[in-house]
Amino acid sequence: MTRTRPLALVLLTATSIFLPPALWAADPAAGAAAWRTTYPQADGAAPRSCVTCHGTDLTQAGRQANTGKRIEPMAPSVNSSRLTDPAKVEKWLTRNCRWTLGRDCTAEEKADFIAYIQTH
Repeated sequence: MTRTRPLALVLLTATSIFLPPALWAADPAAGAAAWRTTYPQADGAAPRSCVTCHGTDLTQAGRQANTGKRIEPMAPSVNSSRLTDPAKVEKWLTRNCRWTLGRDCTAEEKADFIAYIQTH
């Protein structure tokens, strides 16, 4: 059986040159709080949160708010492909932070989101 390393470890190993040591200790509680936070939209659209598409139970599938497209569960405990490809994680964090928060997430916010997702 092949074991995969948690993505936070992979990302920190691969990018430790670029991340200050203070960011190595991601906070799952901060990630959970940010996950549930509702962010106003500059274009006047309804406020959004990560819950809007992914839901509160990360072991269950979500739905993209605009298209209704199924989003596989975020929890690595039920979706073994989650958080295994650093490039894919970065791509989706970038896209989803911009759509939900209206801006890029900081490295600390990304680490906190990943830490929160890994707890499921």
